[in-house]
Amino acid sequence: MNMKLLSFVLFLLLVVPATCKSSTTLEDACRSFAAGHPSIVYDYCIKTFQADRPSAAAADARGLAAVAARISETKANATAARVAALSATETDARRRDRLAVCAEVYSDAVDQLAQAAEDLARGEGADDAVTQLSAALDAPGTCQDAFGEADDTSPLGAEDAEFKKLATIVLAVAVSLTPPPPPLSTLTPMITG
Repeated sequence: MNMKLLSFVLFLLLVVPATCKSSTTLEDACRSFAAGHPSIVYDYCIKTFQADRPSAAAADARGLAAVAARISETKANATAARVAALSATETDARRRDRLAVCAEVYSDAVDQLAQAAEDLARGEGADDAVTQLSAALDAPGTCQDAFGEADDTSPLGAEDAEFKKLATIVLAVAVSLTPPPPPLSTLTPMITG
């Protein structure tokens, strides 16, 4: 066998199993999340992760969760930038106030997602990460509510919807890392005693 062919075969033996493993991890995770969460569509989940290079290196759900948190953080940052641009050109003070609500909740979401991603990447704090991610998931609803309460149409409808889909995926991944709650029968003695 010539050296080029031998090198190619060795490359395939080293790279293909790792790629298949993370692809399987990703496919299994997205299949599971789509089955358990009606708002998560399998194809969207796959597309989201495949668009991000670090996703390919994620070997387990914890790695996928950290990557998903970073993807969501990037989207929250982009939405915050859009809010700032809209606020800068808005002439109606009341509408600027509504945009300020969106700016605040998306700024908070960026911080919450960053903290969750750090916790997940370090392999600790899945419960804390779930708390941070749950809070971040509130951003699009709060932003929409600021406009809805004033009978005004939000200019961020598409951004809010996209962020909500991403945040739902990352929350689903993180929740899969937390231990299941104890059966109610084990809690009964604590409650009655």
